[in-house]
Amino acid sequence: MALQSTIKWHKVADSIEAIDWQPNQMAVAEAGGRKITLIQQGSNVYACAYSCPHASGVLADGWLDAAGHLVCPLHRYKFNLTNGRNTTGEGYYLKTYAVEVREAGVFVGFEEGRRMLHGF
Repeated sequence: MALQSTIKWHKVADSIEAIDWQPNQMAVAEAGGRKITLIQQGSNVYACAYSCPHASGVLADGWLDAAGHLVCPLHRYKFNLTNGRNTTGEGYYLKTYAVEVREAGVFVGFEEGRRMLHGF
């Protein structure tokens, strides 16, 4: 048996330019009833949880370090934008979400429930 998950896509903006970016290239958005953080790094857009898994710091108030890691403004814990791994060794994991920039706009994807597939 194999696990299969599906991604449900939610439009957050008509374009990258339509997002209300802060000077730190981050924004708070809502997708699928959830408050999330958007991060623009060069031509890439990333999405993650709204708050830090350690002490609930608002991640959009943080910054990107020289290595491109998201830094929480409260305790300066750092997270990899692509996989959510804590890079400063505290052992926390940041929830990250898929992002697609399409002609129709910017979409964030949430993994929906997993289901078992038979025959694998």
